[in-house]
Amino acid sequence: MIRTLLLTTLLASPALADEIWVTNEMDDTLSVIDVDTLAVTATYPIGERPRGVTFSKDFKYLYVCASDSNAVQVIDPDTGTVLHDLPSGDDPEQFVLAPDDRLLYIANENDAVTTVVDTQTRKVVAQIDVGVEPEGMGISPDGKVQVTTSETTNMAHWIDTQTHKIIANSLVDSRPRHAEFSPDGSELWVSSEIGGTVAVFDAATQVEKGKISFAIKGVRAEKIQPVGMLFSPDATKVFVALGPANHIAVVDAKTLTVERYILVGRRVWHMAFSPDQTRLFTTNGVSGDVTVIDVASLEPVATIKVGRFPWGAAARQTP
Repeated sequence: MIRTLLLTTLLASPALADEIWVTNEMDDTLSVIDVDTLAVTATYPIGERPRGVTFSKDFKYLYVCASDSNAVQVIDPDTGTVLHDLPSGDDPEQFVLAPDDRLLYIANENDAVTTVVDTQTRKVVAQIDVGVEPEGMGISPDGKVQVTTSETTNMAHWIDTQTHKIIANSLVDSRPRHAEFSPDGSELWVSSEIGGTVAVFDAATQVEKGKISFAIKGVRAEKIQPVGMLFSPDATKVFVALGPANHIAVVDAKTLTVERYILVGRRVWHMAFSPDQTRLFTTNGVSGDVTVIDVASLEPVATIKVGRFPWGAAARQTP
């Protein structure tokens, strides 16, 4: 009887919803959005000026760059509790987790260094000198090459993850903010915020193969500042956040032409797909909200108020 009751209770319990976690830079908090209801279900206090955010592959740990706390914080997403800090180096802005789920590559803006941290031993494995004000971080799907972009030096630095040495430097336009490898690893895309462009490189040769510019009717050119980028689930499109232009550009990944602009909130920084990849969530810093875009129709379908100056976003798939 007890066993039957327990089984009935378990079957009747609602499944946990998938989530989008957002860092609120000015509030020193994390907002948790229920993907099904599009409601904020929790807000957790964390370190100062949180920016970059990513989950471990099994979604058991959340990593957050607490920039002004000079730490990468490791958080239990079930409780929102900060478990411990990793030795991130000074002013961690952004990071990328290796495909093996172990090494974390962190951009230290004030020190012009990429710090490599072992998330299991909690020790620094290497520190690599890069250009001035590093921020953008990407890693190839096979984990063999990590790229750090330096905002003031205007370069993408290609780093061999076995030797922790720079193997190439690529000039880009002014103030590169994000680096994104294509899903098959054949290309690297780098956004230049002040330059207003996205450069596309052949990942094997580090040679530039194309450059994308943007123009939006009624928006001044200096306001079009590309930052975050994401490939579509089928890799045919790239979504580019255009900062104070308040739009997402939809770029054809093959022809490198802009297909569409989508109006979102003010000062759009970064994006995350829902775990089922049917919706795109954008962080809009100045308006303090998240825009939800339907990926099939490329139309905005909702706006969700979060904390002050939302910056980074990461999706969590629940059991």
